[in-house]
Amino acid sequence: MERLIFHVDVNSAFLSWEAAKRVKEGLPDLREIPSVVGGDPKQRTGIVVAKSIPAKKYGIQTGEPMAMALRKCPNLVVVPSDFRLYTENSLAFKAICRDYAPVVESFSIDEVFLDMTGTSLIYPDPIATAHEIKDKIHAELGFTVNVGISTNKLLAKMASDFEKPDKVHTLFPEEIPVKMWPLPIRDLLFLGKASEKRLQDFGIHTIGELAREKESAIQSLLGEKTGHQLYQYARGIDNSPVLAQAEESKGFSVEKTFNDDIVSVEQVLPILLEQCDIVATRMRRKGKKCSCISVTFRTLDFKNRSHQTSLSSATDVTDEIYENARRLFLEFWKGQPLRLIGVALTGLTDESFEQMSLFEDTKKKEQRQKLDAALDAIRMKFGNDKITRASIMNSNTGMGRKAKAQMENETQKRNKTDKKD
Repeated sequence: MERLIFHVDVNSAFLSWEAAKRVKEGLPDLREIPSVVGGDPKQRTGIVVAKSIPAKKYGIQTGEPMAMALRKCPNLVVVPSDFRLYTENSLAFKAICRDYAPVVESFSIDEVFLDMTGTSLIYPDPIATAHEIKDKIHAELGFTVNVGISTNKLLAKMASDFEKPDKVHTLFPEEIPVKMWPLPIRDLLFLGKASEKRLQDFGIHTIGELAREKESAIQSLLGEKTGHQLYQYARGIDNSPVLAQAEESKGFSVEKTFNDDIVSVEQVLPILLEQCDIVATRMRRKGKKCSCISVTFRTLDFKNRSHQTSLSSATDVTDEIYENARRLFLEFWKGQPLRLIGVALTGLTDESFEQMSLFEDTKKKEQRQKLDAALDAIRMKFGNDKITRASIMNSNTGMGRKAKAQMENETQKRNKTDKKD
């Protein structure tokens, strides 16, 4: 049976999600005016994370400094990033996709692959089904998507990148010579700038020229593995399966996007601890433990790096989670400036189930569990911001700043009371 794969991609996701929210609030549609997402509009700092089509006409580019964008368009509307909003919208559009496909792979926060193979009795017309998914997302959530259709993930994703927004495109194998081969070589998925330059220096400027070249020549230029992969991609060959990922097994995650570059360990680790504290608290409230911890970080090239570790026994202890997350981060981070960091807990089991490790310090673990239980109890009764770990409070994280401000406020109140007495 020939495979049928959809790739659903949100059009200018961050800006579209902000726009949909503002339209509901009766504010101007960001998609129809020069606008960008990212940075602090008051301080004119940060970088452009997403831009509207009208902003693009001013020459504003994704990734450029906000100050430069504002010089190009002084009336530019700048909206700060809101990752909570993005997560909500991401989950919402992916939930709609899961209503149609038996297997859905989350490729990024704004992209999914749907394996529609074997659904022809329910959905006999793939193009009509893609339009139905696209229109349902628009009607229910207020933003548009592109849908690419093909027989594999590579071609489906290439198809979704054709004309935007709010479109459905096909790129079946028989359409490759007409639709894909005339495209510039830079449009081929997973082709980096260094490989692009080598190919252009060799006289290859289109995907078709790459596909018609001898594979051995490409391998001599780019290396055996990379050359083989890109040669296969240029010919539309991709056998990778659509895989349902951890997101569908229900985990707990948190991410933070930075307006300014984070460049030192001293800046990162308190934020990482804060995130571990947040997700561990949420997990304990659901009566769960995790056996897998993932750390994700994004560098200035907008590429996410994710690394995970499996635990010998499931845990819900904040300090254990942080120790593993910290080790992962320090092992894989090479000092690049960071724009995002996140932690995810997956491989969940019920709280009552516990498999002890022979090498585990049970007394230390019990002490940590008691500390977590005490913190959870106080937060449940008085609110999450009423008690904070000292190492977080002494940092410049959101929780740290809030805790210090509250402490200063309480101190001022006590001083006023003492003076009255």
